[in-house]
Amino acid sequence: MKRQSGPFMTIIFACAAALAAMIAPSTAPARDGTLRLVALGDSLTAGYGLPQEAAFPVALEKALKAKGYKVEIANAGVSGDTSSGGLDRLDWSIPDGTDGVIVELGANDMLRGLDPAVTRRSIETIVERLKAKNIPVMLAGMYASRNLGQDYVQKFDTIYSDIAKKYDLVLYPFFLDGVAGERSLSLPDGLHPTVKGVEIIVDRILPTVEGFLTRLTQR
Repeated sequence: MKRQSGPFMTIIFACAAALAAMIAPSTAPARDGTLRLVALGDSLTAGYGLPQEAAFPVALEKALKAKGYKVEIANAGVSGDTSSGGLDRLDWSIPDGTDGVIVELGANDMLRGLDPAVTRRSIETIVERLKAKNIPVMLAGMYASRNLGQDYVQKFDTIYSDIAKKYDLVLYPFFLDGVAGERSLSLPDGLHPTVKGVEIIVDRILPTVEGFLTRLTQR
């Protein structure tokens, strides 16, 4: 059969190319510039005793959006979780496409009087595994209750600053700053923040989170 040439075949090839482009699978998901964060934590992140819309990740996302940031924050808080528990569920808590993680863990370790060396090892391993996936980390630290004794307090309180320095992380030293010890800002258990308490936490941590977002956009 005689091979066709000229304008007719040019049209055929152009149509075939257009059809292939339409049906070919995309090699990467479309991104609209939204930064996708995960808040990995315990009940302080989960929003224990509060309406879902008042939980820390939701309140933080709302505050950031009000300042013009395009951000989504997934709530990966589990009430009662220790730092070891957070490490155990790390892989399924942090989905593909995550741009950054805010780690808030350790309060339950302290309340249970767990060895600070175990807490340090767990949080450091979380950081190492996330960095291996090229996912930046911000640490939201915790201070030990002073009635646990000077030795315990010293060992526990230095965990977060030491890890942040070692791995060059953004650090917010004390997650409950401005709320801890304030009865009017805590639920009846004296441990968890009220809705107003979460608002204060968000207001105080916001500049540090903004610094973290700046890092993410500069990568």
